[in-house]
Amino acid sequence: MSNQTNILVVDDEETMRDSCQQALSQEANRVKVAEDGSTALAMLEKEPFDLVILDLKMPGLSGMEVLKRIKQDDPEVMVVVITGYATIESAVEAMKSGAYDFIPKPFTPDGLRVIVKRALEKRRLSLENILLRTQLKDRFGADVIVGQSASMREVEQLVRQVAPTDSTVLISGQIGTGKELIARAIHNQSSRKDEPFIVIDCEGLPETLLESELFGHVKGSFAGATETKYGRFEVANGGTVFLGEIGDIGMNIQAKLLRVLQEKEMMKVGGSQVVKVDVRIIAATNRNLLKCVQEQTFREDLFYLLSVVPIVLPPLRERSEDIPLLANYFLAKYNREREKGITAVSEQAMKVLTEYDWPGNVRELENVIERAVVLTKSGVIGPDDLWYYELRSKKASASDAG
Repeated sequence: MSNQTNILVVDDEETMRDSCQQALSQEANRVKVAEDGSTALAMLEKEPFDLVILDLKMPGLSGMEVLKRIKQDDPEVMVVVITGYATIESAVEAMKSGAYDFIPKPFTPDGLRVIVKRALEKRRLSLENILLRTQLKDRFGADVIVGQSASMREVEQLVRQVAPTDSTVLISGQIGTGKELIARAIHNQSSRKDEPFIVIDCEGLPETLLESELFGHVKGSFAGATETKYGRFEVANGGTVFLGEIGDIGMNIQAKLLRVLQEKEMMKVGGSQVVKVDVRIIAATNRNLLKCVQEQTFREDLFYLLSVVPIVLPPLRERSEDIPLLANYFLAKYNREREKGITAVSEQAMKVLTEYDWPGNVRELENVIERAVVLTKSGVIGPDDLWYYELRSKKASASDAG
């Protein structure tokens, strides 16, 4: 955004229009005025404005009607509502309809400038988030979001560097940090992007079942093997296999996986014929695999073959500056999927989200936002929409502070 911002003042009182114009023009702003709602909407159709100062009580179109039209046409325009009829009800209604803030008459020029500065800063961050989301979509695909924190920018750089290669990648991080999404990002930016991306979650599967899933089996190789089955490595031939929670696999499968990595070949369960496979392996774990190696529950040679390029995803609590970006991303996602028209997450609700420690990481945040989108009766997600496990106590403290 340029240094000069476009501001529109809408008020039926000439003295109010003039005083607002004079106060805001001193801050290198370009300020225009309108004496009623119809004139304001006509001006908004002809040129873009960054912020609108809007009187609620006007003849003809009311300020509330104008506010709803503005947010419908361009949700990113910041609106500060002013009125001499300051009540809690009107303030709440204006905020629900998308107003950034509410300031009652009379107010000082300094008071107006402070709130306008905050609103323009919020708009700047919002536009930066939109740009970042667009860039991430272009780089990684529609279903991936990384973040703008220093740690996640490092991850983004690693993804860009390793994706065009065929190197094996080991992604480490707590449950819910987005390991599979990073793996998909790597696949989507690789030369194998038009070939299959096959996911195997190794956690909780009995070893015999996991072995059959990975390598396939021949008919009659064990009870219930009524027909020959292709394994995931065969199905993914030419593409990428993502092995989730690889620290859970047993030594027998580790030996077979080592052969796939070293020799690019495997055998089906109960089979004797060697099958050649051309796959890229991306593995993920929430365990400390080096510790598993020391405890002799994970093969050292397999560990080094898997971790040619290690990527570590930090927990969400260590990158709280990404929470607003993620929350807005998930808000947009579930607005589309659930056909809702929620305009924003309120500042009070965002305070709740940024102060929570997120043991379930990004996955938990996504669930919270989806639930809020589904259940909220307002156009803006507030603290009351976040009644979800530990968030309840955070919501209460933020509501008291707000």
